[in-house]
Amino acid sequence: MPPAALFTEPASASAPLAVLQQVFGYPAFRGQQAAIIAQVCGGGDALVLMPTGGGKSLCYQVPAIARHRQGKGVTLVVSPLIALMHDQVGALEEAGVQAAFLNSTLDGDEARRIERDLLAGRLQLLYAAPERILTPRFLAMLDSLHERGLLGLVAIDEAHCVSQWGHDFREEYLGLSLLHERFAEVPRIALTATADAHTRADIIERLALGDARVFVDSFDRPNIRYTIVEKDDARKQLLRFLREEHDGPDGMDAGIVYCQSRKKVEETAAYLSEQGLVALPYHAGLDADLRRRHQDRFLREDGIVMVATIAFGMGIDKPDVRFVAHLDLPKNIEGYYQETGRAGRDGAPANAWMAYGLADVVNQRRMIDEGEAGEDFKRLQRGKLEALLALAEAHGCRRVRLLGYFGEASQDCGNCDNCLNPPAVWDATEAARKALSCIYRCRQASGFGFGSGHVIDVLRGKSTDKVVQRGHDRLSTFGIGSDTAEPQWRGVLRQLVALGHIQVEGEYNTLALADSARAVLKGDESVLLRVAAEAPPKPRSGKARKAGSGGGKAAAGKAPPLPLDEAGLARYAALKAWRAEAARAHNLPAYVVFHDATLAEMARAAPTSLAELAVVSGVGAKKLDAYGAAILDVLQA
Repeated sequence: MPPAALFTEPASASAPLAVLQQVFGYPAFRGQQAAIIAQVCGGGDALVLMPTGGGKSLCYQVPAIARHRQGKGVTLVVSPLIALMHDQVGALEEAGVQAAFLNSTLDGDEARRIERDLLAGRLQLLYAAPERILTPRFLAMLDSLHERGLLGLVAIDEAHCVSQWGHDFREEYLGLSLLHERFAEVPRIALTATADAHTRADIIERLALGDARVFVDSFDRPNIRYTIVEKDDARKQLLRFLREEHDGPDGMDAGIVYCQSRKKVEETAAYLSEQGLVALPYHAGLDADLRRRHQDRFLREDGIVMVATIAFGMGIDKPDVRFVAHLDLPKNIEGYYQETGRAGRDGAPANAWMAYGLADVVNQRRMIDEGEAGEDFKRLQRGKLEALLALAEAHGCRRVRLLGYFGEASQDCGNCDNCLNPPAVWDATEAARKALSCIYRCRQASGFGFGSGHVIDVLRGKSTDKVVQRGHDRLSTFGIGSDTAEPQWRGVLRQLVALGHIQVEGEYNTLALADSARAVLKGDESVLLRVAAEAPPKPRSGKARKAGSGGGKAAAGKAPPLPLDEAGLARYAALKAWRAEAARAHNLPAYVVFHDATLAEMARAAPTSLAELAVVSGVGAKKLDAYGAAILDVLQA
């Protein structure tokens, strides 16, 4: 019996459910996938907002295959990154789909062969970057396909890149409205994991999706635990987090550490390497071949820590990233959400950890103020930064505030640092008034402002050369905060900047009073601030287990994604060893062959025949044909 015959077929092989079951091996659609696919298969446009790991790719891959089987031609997938194209095409080929990409990694002969397959209608999906798609040569090929009725669908992935309000604007995306002007009756689907109200409106306007049906899935990623700590030697804090949470008997988990600058990326990677971790740097200033090799190692090997700028990550499909750490504050909540969303794509527990301090707030505000954008754009960016600062300084549930930013109501999650260890707060009104008064007096006495270090020295009554030289030891505010430690004053100033009562100005990051400071100084507004934590507390047992199997290290370790008995664990280990060999033979990341969840289900069910193996979620007809006999041999051994 051929493998395809082992699957229950709906009425037509081109029906979306038939494609899902036979090609991808999944029994049913999840969430809004069925409605999205019906909209696109029916010839309508769609804008899809769905979190990372929520199954966005199937929303255009299933219609692409279904429409090709109906004789409607190829689907063009607009994809911004070469790495994403390679992985997606590799995964589709493993599933038996005729897919290809056109990009700069191909030589002339390979590119011409793919172009011939495209024009002959043999391809089901073709991936390309927007700058290539908008060239005269490529548009001429699309014209030829369209004239023969062989351009079936246009899918625009990472659609937030079209928005100047978004966190990852790419100018080449602006030209994609040409596809609608040129091929008006060809349905389009635009997809993103991150877009607030401004960005959504911009996507619709710039891609001419006014008639598109908008699908917004929940932004919640319940398997991710959010933790934000105050900076105090951030590298050591990072190392402690990694050792306590992600260094198990089988070695270090895979994860990403984001830094703002290239220099900090290289220094952090070197520091972690000195501590015995396998840490690789990645930023746009490195040689392209070195970047590719580092990315390939991260995708194909276990236990790699990638230390990177935001140049790394978009489109990275690696499902078993167990943590994303930030050593610097991102620009806004969309960037933070997008970057942290690269953890735990497989649904297993993962950590999003960030350290931030006053310097982060100062630097981000300065970058906005000194940018070349118009005032309207700067005002919007300041609002986005303030929303992120509010998340960082929140006393309550992080997830409630994060989801609320995207317009989604929720309840306390029980799986963030504030839920697991509610922070103490204190009435800092008097301390705030002292700090604001000191900033005012220093500026008044000298005619210009001073940075946070100098202000804290005056508050604490330290007669430094600079304080004495400026005469600030004679100010009424000199020493009025001597009973408060320097770290606590740094926390007060940081939170007052975050609350908008203090502004940061100029090249030297001097402090000035904002308009709202007046109400605090007059005693009309009270100020409640977080108590500075001396060390990050360990998660309490119980609640920490909400998102998955265990808290702490157990929650993020390399255990299978479902409980297995001793025999099942042995089968799972054997299947992972077999998968590693198969992936090497096919020059693919292991997860492209099968996800961990599929291997775990095989280990649990222990099928003894192809028919039994066929019902395991994630085993499609092509993979059953290619790997079925080998898998049964592994399980029987």
